[in-house]
Amino acid sequence: MIQLRSMLKVTDNTGAKMLQCIHIMVGFHHKSGQIGDIIVGVVKEAEPRRIVKKHEVVRAVIVRQRKALRRADGSYIRFDDNACVILEAKTKEPKGGRISGPIPKEIKEKGFDKIASLAEEII
Repeated sequence: MIQLRSMLKVTDNTGAKMLQCIHIMVGFHHKSGQIGDIIVGVVKEAEPRRIVKKHEVVRAVIVRQRKALRRADGSYIRFDDNACVILEAKTKEPKGGRISGPIPKEIKEKGFDKIASLAEEII
């Protein structure tokens, strides 16, 4: 469950390390986002001379969350951190070329096939 001002780890190679959520792009008056939801965030920590700079406003998709997510078969999946992947604003494709860490299969089910193909591991 990601809400406003939540800090997320960035798991791609765009150069951003930490991102703060400033808006959740799901419907009207949604207060929290889950895996597969698109958010707007501000880059709080970044590596120098990379694709994304510090204080830049970007769109990202949530790929991991600490809150347990219930699957259709009744099982639950939970991760150690809150993480996201930075997206291109118009095409919703990932900006980076590599994604580290596990990605849940719900990302592919929600239409982010490119992210699923770049991921190291799909759970």
